[in-house]
Amino acid sequence: MFDTQLAAAQRDIAAHFEKVLSGLDDVPVTRAMAHATDGGKRLRGFLVLESARLHGIGSAQAIWPATAIEALHAYSLVHDDLPCMDDDDLRRGAPTVHVKWDEATAVLAGDALQSLAFELAADPRIGGADVRATLVTTLAQAAGAQGMVLGQALDIAAETADAPLTLEEITTLQQGKTGALIAWSAMAGARMAGADVAPLAAYATAIGLAFQIADDILDVEGDAATVGKATGKDIAAGKATFVSILGLDGAKSRAKALVESACDALSIYQGKADTLRETARFVIARKT
Repeated sequence: MFDTQLAAAQRDIAAHFEKVLSGLDDVPVTRAMAHATDGGKRLRGFLVLESARLHGIGSAQAIWPATAIEALHAYSLVHDDLPCMDDDDLRRGAPTVHVKWDEATAVLAGDALQSLAFELAADPRIGGADVRATLVTTLAQAAGAQGMVLGQALDIAAETADAPLTLEEITTLQQGKTGALIAWSAMAGARMAGADVAPLAAYATAIGLAFQIADDILDVEGDAATVGKATGKDIAAGKATFVSILGLDGAKSRAKALVESACDALSIYQGKADTLRETARFVIARKT
């Protein structure tokens, strides 16, 4: 059931991207945008769609913020892959944007995807002006110097720090770098419905950390051909991760505990949130 729902969401988001991007001029930067948004798990967009469904909001409204968060996530990956940051050649099993085109095109494609994200999140088809303003404002906070960008900056600073990060410092870093966009996605449906976001905030905090721990585990145990990007880079760089601090078994145990915590946070919804519970389990079971 979960796999079927996730696959359907992936198709819907891909179709919406195709529709939106087809209205742009056919130039290298827009082709690079299409390349950057092709494929992937679409987990963030799926969380938007599911949190909306949980609150009685249909996909015709929710597809806009779902595609918005995927555009923003894609921008972050394009920039993160650049030589000045992680310097990766492979993403989702395909050449990264700066490798397929060039660095300037990658920077511009990332910039354009970021702008597109806010355009999509503000679309009138989502709902009233207050709802759209809330979505856009909170998306800006999740993406910027209070969220993802802060986490990325802390990650870069850690590479040249005199001492490895502590567990608390890594947790803070990843709550921004990885967790902030996941949290926004999970809370989007409640915000669209004007409902209490607290249960989904607790859920999202837990799965955001579990997601990053799973990434750290994949960096150790994963195969590059399956994962779709280089593995073993954190170890080679001597980077502090959840695995390096907790050990492989400890990291796996911590991820499982976080998933249970996430599922417990959904108890208020009773059986209505079963798909979100399955999503939490998927986060640490995935191979990519």
